[in-house]
Amino acid sequence: MSFAALPFPEISPEIFSIEIGSLTFALRWYALAYIVGLLLGWRLCIRLVRNVEYWPDHTPPLTTQQLEQLLNWVVFGVIVGGRLGFVLFYQPEYYLSRPLEILKVWQGGMSFHGGFLGVSIVALVFAWRNHLSLLGLADLLALAAPIGLFLGRIANFVNAELWGRPTTLSWGVIFPGEAAQSCADAFGLCARHPSQLYEAALEGLVLAAVLLTLALRRKWLQSPGALTGVFLAGYGLARFLVEFVRQPDVQFVTEENPIGHALHFGTGGLTMGQILSLPMILAGVALIWWARSSHATRQPKKHAEVA
Repeated sequence: MSFAALPFPEISPEIFSIEIGSLTFALRWYALAYIVGLLLGWRLCIRLVRNVEYWPDHTPPLTTQQLEQLLNWVVFGVIVGGRLGFVLFYQPEYYLSRPLEILKVWQGGMSFHGGFLGVSIVALVFAWRNHLSLLGLADLLALAAPIGLFLGRIANFVNAELWGRPTTLSWGVIFPGEAAQSCADAFGLCARHPSQLYEAALEGLVLAAVLLTLALRRKWLQSPGALTGVFLAGYGLARFLVEFVRQPDVQFVTEENPIGHALHFGTGGLTMGQILSLPMILAGVALIWWARSSHATRQPKKHAEVA
């Protein structure tokens, strides 16, 4: 292809590795993104919990000690949910025929939607066991989530994975590897949308800015569930839009279905990412409407002064 494109930066997926005998232990950028994302999200939650004026009746949904306990639960939910989500949503036949491969998390293969479900389940159980406000807890987690999403998508880019569809735009990136270059022709290399960076910007930076603005300036933490709705709708919409330029998983692409639609209707269809995002958008909008309506009914009515 004879057009301007950006070369992929020479960044190793491994930060460093140590060999002990025949074994090699490596710290990868993707693992570091999970660790840093969880720690930064935890620190943000601590600061929000300590600022009681943000919460209804000046009462945060949990204490800092309970927040430390919740961190362990969230780590479990992210890893187990993310892995099982990838297995069930994207490659069930492969992993069901090779069940031991499911345990090899270090080889890659995590699903955000699965991780979201995993965290939702552990948060529900944690709130029930500790008699906490589920919606308040959900709002807290929603504020922390974009940090991990941003770092995770940057790590996807560094790993040269989950790239986009071919493009002739000047910011297209020439990703390495036979799979990424499957669209190359006799005229040159194949450039693709850096869809990981699109998602990092939308799911991470933009969504974080919107959520923090609503929480800190608009006092939306006073409406339990509203910020959770914004997160659901915001992430779902961002992911739905990026799917138009993101290369679908290989198991969905055939000669008859080059776009990789998982659901077909007429001449169009939806990718698996779009199918999983639609319920999030609808649930998010409904939750925002319910939470804000409930908050309005709880506000004391102002009576006009008698002259």
